[in-house]
Amino acid sequence: MAAPDYTDDLRLAHLLADDADSLTMARFRALDLHVMSKPDLTPVTDADQAVEEAIRRTLSKARSRDAITGEEQGTSGHSQRRWIIDPIDGTKNFVRGVPVWATLISLVVDDEVVLGVVSAPALQRRWWASTGNGAWTGKGLMKATECRVSDIRRLEDASLSYSSITGWEDRGIGDDLLTLMRRVWRTRAYGDFWSYMLLAEGAVDIAAEPELEVYDMAALDIIVREAGGRFTSLDGQDGPWGGNALASNGHLHEAALSFLGSGAEAGEDPDWPRSGPGSVSDLRAHRHRLTDEDRDEPDH
Repeated sequence: MAAPDYTDDLRLAHLLADDADSLTMARFRALDLHVMSKPDLTPVTDADQAVEEAIRRTLSKARSRDAITGEEQGTSGHSQRRWIIDPIDGTKNFVRGVPVWATLISLVVDDEVVLGVVSAPALQRRWWASTGNGAWTGKGLMKATECRVSDIRRLEDASLSYSSITGWEDRGIGDDLLTLMRRVWRTRAYGDFWSYMLLAEGAVDIAAEPELEVYDMAALDIIVREAGGRFTSLDGQDGPWGGNALASNGHLHEAALSFLGSGAEAGEDPDWPRSGPGSVSDLRAHRHRLTDEDRDEPDH
């Protein structure tokens, strides 16, 4: 049986991205930009809301039977086909006038991401992918360059990108991240979608975040995979469904998972750092010693 063809859906996704770019660029650095706080204390702007509403309007006409999940309005409809939308990924950057933000659009069929578009108009960049057709970057479908991940195979040669340290500390594995950061060649906090698009282009080798929603990840997942990389949760679950993300060029994935405490056990991976000063196992042992000492300390 022939594989499904998502060419028309991909064209539609590009049109949705074109409309989103027009709306976001009109509001970027606008003096009257309206910024509110959501219940989780993250910011949302009138631009976020306008983009999601515009995309939903178009999809309700062009794909009326499809379900939609968006960051601002949740999920509507029931279908094996579901569009997942993040109107502005990097809203904090958008609010502060930093040009690193993008609209993320993806299509999921039977719980598999089959296409994704990431459009960053302030950077004048766009990336996209669909199942079996590779990952691409350029101004449009007819003017594009294929994306391929790097061939770096040693952590000591790798470039790692993340968003912030705080989330890792909150998860209780800040020390593990720091140990991995010390092991690799280079670290930069490019943040948000930008880390993963640089990975798809081969400029970054590992990217990770400790807490994300599916709308933050779905479009990134297929672009990384179609570029030859791997995209999982921190416990190694493939896809954007695990609430966090680790992406790599594939060669470095198991080593990175083991550093972050959710992958191969020590001894199973040849790149696992052995016990000793500064190793993950050394840090864990140190934490356990402190805990035991606190437990044994007499009450005063």
